[in-house]
Amino acid sequence: MLKCPHWTVDTGLDGLYIKPVQGEAVCSQASAPPSSSSPLLRPFEAQVTSRSDPWTAAMGNLCCCVQVDQSTVAIREQFGKFDSVLEPGCHCMPWFIGKRVAGHLTLRLQQLDVRCETKTKDNVFVNVVASIQYRALAGKASDAFYKLSNTRSQIQAYVFDVIRASVPKLILDDAFEQKDEIAKAVEEELEKAMSAYGFEIVQTLIVDIEPDEHVKRAMNEINAAARLRVAANEKAEAEKIVQIKRAEGEAEAKYLSGLGIARQRQAIVDGLRDSVLGFSVNVPGTTAKDVMDMVLITQYFDTMKEIGASSKASSVFIPHGPGAVRDIATQIRDGLLQGSAVSHH
Repeated sequence: MLKCPHWTVDTGLDGLYIKPVQGEAVCSQASAPPSSSSPLLRPFEAQVTSRSDPWTAAMGNLCCCVQVDQSTVAIREQFGKFDSVLEPGCHCMPWFIGKRVAGHLTLRLQQLDVRCETKTKDNVFVNVVASIQYRALAGKASDAFYKLSNTRSQIQAYVFDVIRASVPKLILDDAFEQKDEIAKAVEEELEKAMSAYGFEIVQTLIVDIEPDEHVKRAMNEINAAARLRVAANEKAEAEKIVQIKRAEGEAEAKYLSGLGIARQRQAIVDGLRDSVLGFSVNVPGTTAKDVMDMVLITQYFDTMKEIGASSKASSVFIPHGPGAVRDIATQIRDGLLQGSAVSHH
């Protein structure tokens, strides 16, 4: 309790009170404060902010001064009627002519997060989360202070109205793609409605669209199935390319192998011809037929030798009598003659 020769400043549950001293009696701290409805005492109720010192505010009231913090405006009334808007700084508050501070209004940017449940066109329930950034206009501080009792509830009602009118026109996928259009519709509606009450809508954001957990799981499964289908198609195309390339490689290999076999046979024929001619010249009395029979028999036994060496079988049964050798030579010669006749035709 602060005491001066003519006035006493006391603190109560709902503000600071100033009352005259009657004789030598001084109101103690435990005494009940006078009613705020008193015409004399009501102008001196101080709305002290968190950054203000109560005793500094009390002394300011004693000196008929009031402090308004930065980014804040104060609403001054005279005998309960709006008088003026006080900018940040120190202002004269002559309480003896009925002036007082009715309240303070912050000009800082504020954010309100609104969660709205609604239904899409394809009957999927989603939670739409919108963030509204707004602030009071200094030029319309009186409208912002007097016309709305609950600013946040008013903004929330407009957000619900716009979202529940916009989202049901879209299917779920389009709702995700058109978040900006939904936010723009909300912002336009809020700007049109709240400007009349002295508030500016700075930004409206649709920060999240949350479908039901089962819907999200189903969407993930659909996406996974589509990606698996694409992967299977790509894998089949890769295998097709591999098989085509393998077939082309085998065809090229067989072609080259055929060329090699043809050249080998040509070389064998040339070698046999040279051997027959050389043997006929060096051994008198032999004919080309005798020499050819001998060469064929030699080639036959060389082939049998290679078969026995390369095959997994350990034994090869062949005719071994002289008549059988003559029959083998006859068969080989007849085969060569038939092949030669076919090639000439």
